[in-house]
Amino acid sequence: MRIALTGSSGKLGTVVARELRAAGHEVTGLDIAGARGPGFAVVDLTDYGQVVDALGGIDRSEPFEAVVHLGAIPAPGLRTDVATFHNNMSSTFNVFWAAVRLGIRRIVYASSETVLGLPFDVPPPYIPVDEDYPARPESVYSIVKVLEEQLATELVRWHPDVAITALRFSNVMEPDDYAAFPAFDADPLARKWNLWGYIDARDGAQAIERALQSAPPGFDRFIIAAADTVMSRPNAELVAEVFPGVPIHGELGINDTLLSIHKARRLLGYAPRHSWRDHV
Repeated sequence: MRIALTGSSGKLGTVVARELRAAGHEVTGLDIAGARGPGFAVVDLTDYGQVVDALGGIDRSEPFEAVVHLGAIPAPGLRTDVATFHNNMSSTFNVFWAAVRLGIRRIVYASSETVLGLPFDVPPPYIPVDEDYPARPESVYSIVKVLEEQLATELVRWHPDVAITALRFSNVMEPDDYAAFPAFDADPLARKWNLWGYIDARDGAQAIERALQSAPPGFDRFIIAAADTVMSRPNAELVAEVFPGVPIHGELGINDTLLSIHKARRLLGYAPRHSWRDHV
């Protein structure tokens, strides 16, 4: 596919660009900053004119067939709440609106695990968590993610031939990050904020490609995490200590992810291949 990739200079975006190109796709990166050259253009996503011009084809090239939207302030607390809201909400609206107006019918974008109720100061309704319970945003960053999902829901209602897929990515990691993981065992509270989850950026790229290839018209949301937790300690021990009394839905496994990826496995064919345990 000819793919426009926003946020191509970010931690996840850099890996996604590499992996999608390796899989044979033609990828053009769009970001506010990055290395100039073929396959990249500087675009301010908060400026609708720049977005619609870029998605229509860089330098009068052929129009894009799909958009992967990762461009955003990537987490709570990096900027003020107001700056986060204005940047992320306007960027996503501009990308979605321009894509639909230009006839692009496949959009995959980064939602977030934060919509599940992170940092779980109020315990989750059950463990493992999944996509079945209503969003529980606890930050302005997460509120935007919820609003983006609602925006996508309404856009596909207006345009039933459009496919928009929200990937609720867990905490993105690369191999260089894994040396720190064994220390997490000393304090189960240090990573309880996302149920001890993570996602290898390479598997994040795989999930994006699977969504581009497999998602039918309409809107859907998927948790995307690694197959395991960041901990060596067994799940039953962790949950009993940190979340006593929270109902258990299904099997916990010994170190299986507590951010359920069953839906992504079943509907997208997502199959995470990378674990921190292979690097430490």
